[in-house]
Amino acid sequence: MKKTGFIAIVGRPNVGKSTLMNSILGEKVAIVSNKPQTTRNRIIGIHTKGENQYVFLDTPGMHSPKNQLGEYMVSAANSTMQEADAVILVVDTGKEITAVEENVIAYLKKSGIPAILALNKIDMYRKEDIALALARYSERHSFQAFVPISARSGKNVSELLDECDKFLGESEWFFPEDMVTDQPERQLAAEIIREKILRTLNKEVPHGTAVVIEEFKDEKKLISIRAEIFCEKASHKGIIVGKQGASLKLIGSYARADLEKLFGTKVYLNLWVKVKENWRDSVGMVSNFGYSDKE
Repeated sequence: MKKTGFIAIVGRPNVGKSTLMNSILGEKVAIVSNKPQTTRNRIIGIHTKGENQYVFLDTPGMHSPKNQLGEYMVSAANSTMQEADAVILVVDTGKEITAVEENVIAYLKKSGIPAILALNKIDMYRKEDIALALARYSERHSFQAFVPISARSGKNVSELLDECDKFLGESEWFFPEDMVTDQPERQLAAEIIREKILRTLNKEVPHGTAVVIEEFKDEKKLISIRAEIFCEKASHKGIIVGKQGASLKLIGSYARADLEKLFGTKVYLNLWVKVKENWRDSVGMVSNFGYSDKE
């Protein structure tokens, strides 16, 4: 009998939620960087194994929003928990419990939704730190399981997946067996470009950028992509472009390599940079750039 279930992956920014989902799937469907708030939309990752189909919902990091984009991200994370059959709360093993984790635990208690605690980044800490983290969280909530993991190396990720089996119910699958994400090619391309901006630029600029795919042509042996990078200030545009276009060329080179790996063909990538002042504070612009609750 086929089984399936929707499992939300939640936690504060930069704890490794997207890295965990990519590790489970064995493919990169969510972008990652060492900067918080990398994930902005809910991303579905589908893992089919035998008769089981696990549908993972990667969410934006929960934080105190400072603009309309932040409000959208927190709303996306909260609504995802409400739609899921179970929750994986991902935490940094060596960090103290914050209001983010307390709020998630309060929701779990109120809703009764089952949850696993994934203690991430265990390769960075001692066994004593792991034991202390287990004690801290076991006092707060009766989780279905506590699984120490390293999402980056893949350690104990298969054990975490095994723990998810108990949340699956008998049902026909919602997605084809060979499908790993519901993201359209345009969105995947835009997110990969944004990831390279985050990784290339070290200042506040990356958080004020959005990427829109204006043209996507699949010509069998070549995919041509025209993408527009929007930033909030003219000075930011100068940083993104760089001296004699050096930064933009580097972003394009990194992005093209990942896109060619993703699509399995040559990619021609044409990047443009435009200014939309303070777009993160505008409900209309946030929605126009694809961050909207509307289907």
